[in-house]
Parts: sequence; C-alpha cells; structure tokens
Amino acid sequence: MTDDFAALGAALPRILDGLLITVELTLGGAALALVIAIALGLAARARNVVLRGSARTVIEFFRGTSLLVQLFFLFFVLPLPPFYLELEPVAVGIVGLGLNYGAYGAEVVRGSINSVPAGQWEATTALSMSRSQRMRRVIFPQAWALMLPSLNNLLIQLLKGTAVVYLITIVDLTAELNRLRVDTDVFFAYSFGLIVYFLLASVLSFGMSLLERRAKHRLGRGDAPRGIFGSARSAKGANA
Repeated sequence: MTDDFAALGAALPRILDGLLITVELTLGGAALALVIAIALGLAARARNVVLRGSARTVIEFFRGTSLLVQLFFLFFVLPLPPFYLELEPVAVGIVGLGLNYGAYGAEVVRGSINSVPAGQWEATTALSMSRSQRMRRVIFPQAWALMLPSLNNLLIQLLKGTAVVYLITIVDLTAELNRLRVDTDVFFAYSFGLIVYFLLASVLSFGMSLLERRAKHRLGRGDAPRGIFGSARSAKGANA
C-alpha cells in the first residue's frame, strides 16, 4: 500500500492535468448543452410545423445514437471529404457532449415549460403580453425553477460521460487513472478514481442546488441561497 501511495504522489501532477481537462470538458459541454437545450426545447413548441419538426428530428437523432459513435464521427469523419472540418480533440469532446446532452436537456426544457400552470399563461394573455414578453418575463422564470433538478441530473451524467472522451486521444482524468493502474493495481487506481469523480459530482450538485434555491427565492418560494450558510436568524432576515 505504501508503494501505491508513492506512485500516486509521483503521478499526481499528471492526474491534476487530466482533472483540469475533465473539468474543461464538463463545463464547456454543459454550457453548450444548455444553449442547445433551450433552443431546441423552445423550437419543439413552436407553432411553425417545419421548425417544430426539425427540432424534434434533431432531438431524436442525438438521443437515439451513441455518444461514443458521435464523438468518433466528429473526430474521424469530419476531417474527410466533403466536410474538411478538423477540430481539436478537446473541442470535439465539448461539441459531442453538448449535442448529446443538449438533446436530452431539450426535453427537460419543453416539459418544464409545459408544466407551468395554465393560469399563468392565461394571466399573460389578459395582460396583452407578446409571445416573447410572456416567455421571458413570466413563463421561463417559473419553468427554470422546475427544470433545474432534472438539469442537475443531466450535468452529473455529462460529467461521467467525459470518461469516454479519452478514446479520441484526450488525456483526461480517466486516461491518467489507466496509467496509474499500471504503476499500482486495479483496485487502488479505480478506487481513487471513484472518489475523485464523486467529489466532482458533489461540487456540481451543490452548485446546482444553489441555483435552484436562488430561482425559487426569486419566485417567492424559498430562502435565498445565502441562508444555507447563515444562521436561522439571518435566513429569516433575508425573507423579511
């Protein structure tokens, strides 16, 4: 066991580099996925049949095909004729993760918008709001609070999805764990990997929980995020 920890100490700089790549893939893929999810989720509700059908086709295509095959296509096929589009491996990882999880997120966005009570829609009609005002000022803020728990789950799935990106030559955390396995043993290397991924997931979940509390607080449905760290008295003061 002492030798395993010595090998871990020697490999720690490489592991930290791989960890940074994993964080970069996670945050970049999540940002792109959120943009795609909102765009496709709104388009899937459009009155225009062509726009709605196109959005549904894109959503079902990326949900119905393998993330690994999508990454291979982006990395190995796009540089070939007739595309001639060559991306850096990290960019391929971010785009692949963003497209795949953005398609899943689009269903979360669409379902959350549909879950806003009918009375809210009727109120915006009574106030003679335009479609953009209705969505921006009333419907989407309420849908945002509803969709955050599901988006949190997708974010954790995306983090774990980064583990397959090393197959397109990206030296991420999983790739470094495989190298650590050679210097130690299977149990030690992958047990350490489980702990690191768990800690990353915990940090992301905590951040998403703060966003959820903030979204609900803006709607008057809960304490402000600072109430998590403050005393009961400070939380009451925030609600006053």
